[in-house]
Amino acid sequence: MATTSAERQRAYRARQSCAGENGERRLQTWVSTAAALALGRLARHAGMTRPTFLEKLVLDADQVITRAMSDETFDKYLALPRNKR
Repeated sequence: MATTSAERQRAYRARQSCAGENGERRLQTWVSTAAALALGRLARHAGMTRPTFLEKLVLDADQVITRAMSDETFDKYLALPRNKR
């Protein structure tokens, strides 16, 4: 029996949660048109996809911030409560 689009999508998302080194998480959010267009330009300029560029941007910013932290501050940073949806 053929699978429906919803079933294929569900299976794809389940596989993605285990993909790569540490799995992947889906982000779904709204940003301004200006930010979306800028992300597209930046990614294209860097020769990357938008998701790859966004991931690099976030990880680079996190690394810059954590390098400057003391051990105590770093421990507090890692223990930040989860954001509510």
